[in-house]
Amino acid sequence: MLTIATRLEVMNRIGRAMADPTRSRILLRLVEGAGYPAELARELDLTRTNVSNHLACLRDCGIVVAEPEGRRTRYEIADPHLAAALASLVDVVLAVDEAAECNVSGCPVPGCCEPEEAP
Repeated sequence: MLTIATRLEVMNRIGRAMADPTRSRILLRLVEGAGYPAELARELDLTRTNVSNHLACLRDCGIVVAEPEGRRTRYEIADPHLAAALASLVDVVLAVDEAAECNVSGCPVPGCCEPEEAP
């Protein structure tokens, strides 16, 4: 049964989706246009199983939709407003204090918690 998510639920679902680096990469690719699991796996250098699992998560959250096309399934961002918001989000510029310590143990965000090594 489909339901309409509240504004808070929408924010939480999108936040959880983008918190995972692999799902973020898939979403960024889907902002460019629809894709197929095998194609996404090849383009993002991931396994097809990994991509399929993340697409299932994104679909279950209502962020992407799956459209069967014969023996293949095409995935795309579920709502044009979300696609536009994600496209705008990547243009955001953040001023980051690289000397600040991260308080999150095991933070998965590259460069957030560990200083970059000098070349």
